[in-house]
Amino acid sequence: MLYILLGVLVLGVAGYFWFTRFYLKVPKLNIPEGLALVQASDIFDQWLQGLYEQGKFNGTVLMAQDGNPLLKKGYGFTSFRMDKELTADSSLRLASLSKQFTAVGIMLLQEKGQLEYDHPVSKYIAGFPYAKVTVRHLLNHTSGIPDNYLKLAKRNKKEIEILTNEEATRLIIKENQKAKHQPNEHYQYSNTNYILLARIIEVVTSLSFEDYMQKELFSPLGMRNTRVWNLLSKEPTFTNKADDFEHFVENDPKGIEPTFIDGVAGDGAVFSSASDLLIWDGFWYDNALLSANNIAEAFKKPVLNKGSESNYGFGFGINPNKVWHNGAWLGARTILLRNPERRTCLAILDNSSNIYFDNIAKELMGHL
Repeated sequence: MLYILLGVLVLGVAGYFWFTRFYLKVPKLNIPEGLALVQASDIFDQWLQGLYEQGKFNGTVLMAQDGNPLLKKGYGFTSFRMDKELTADSSLRLASLSKQFTAVGIMLLQEKGQLEYDHPVSKYIAGFPYAKVTVRHLLNHTSGIPDNYLKLAKRNKKEIEILTNEEATRLIIKENQKAKHQPNEHYQYSNTNYILLARIIEVVTSLSFEDYMQKELFSPLGMRNTRVWNLLSKEPTFTNKADDFEHFVENDPKGIEPTFIDGVAGDGAVFSSASDLLIWDGFWYDNALLSANNIAEAFKKPVLNKGSESNYGFGFGINPNKVWHNGAWLGARTILLRNPERRTCLAILDNSSNIYFDNIAKELMGHL
């Protein structure tokens, strides 16, 4: 395996394409033409069970249509110890899927008149040096702010026990690195943008990001297995939490532990379950927390300074007939895809550093 990976590094992009396309291939998912999704649920289930038995999948899956689950199930185990099986209620790390929850945290503040999307970030974060950057720019990844919080944290590691949103923001302000580009000039994906959004929530509400999200979003929606959790959380673990592990290393699974960086949130740090993501899918069609006009803001394609459009809204990539996001951090490999026209939803969460994940997702996405 090591020699194959080294070969991929040498071959570069072409090698990576070959490696993922052929070496990491998964069995084709054969659904008879014309078969309704609800009738195909057993085929999806058997296919995923086969992947688990082949050592190619360890996670949970939600497939839904019109708010009804076609498949909602776990395959594999909650940790490298393999002593507890995953279920639809197991709570897995979402990684960057967390961004859409952070975005809704901001949307709730706008709904209540506690902030405005087009106000400068400097109105909420004292000393913020990028004067023209607005909250909307952060949401849309069009801020131009350098995505350097990880680099800054590692440089100052000796001074940091656990990195927090407040400390990450302080480092960004202190560094005051030159912007990559003017606000709204280009789309550039950035974890830093969403850490800053979480920090805005903390400043405006005087609550921790974790407490705010629990109080204002997860509890009202009845998402019992969804929460922000990181090294700053009061509890060392929580009910139904799945741990990250490295499954594909010489058949000797090893746990993956958070590092000092994992005190930040907003770009990640949300855990959720297949059952709760069914609630989350329904939230976007009908909820008592946000107005229809506010919901529509999340799915507007930003018009950039030169008149072209970007394809990233508020925590979602926006493509024809689908909105989506994926994520990867520690052992998590995740994707959530929604087709509002067909009212279908697919969520795949894996906690085992799954090298087959992308090809599994492509097969399932092709049928939704």
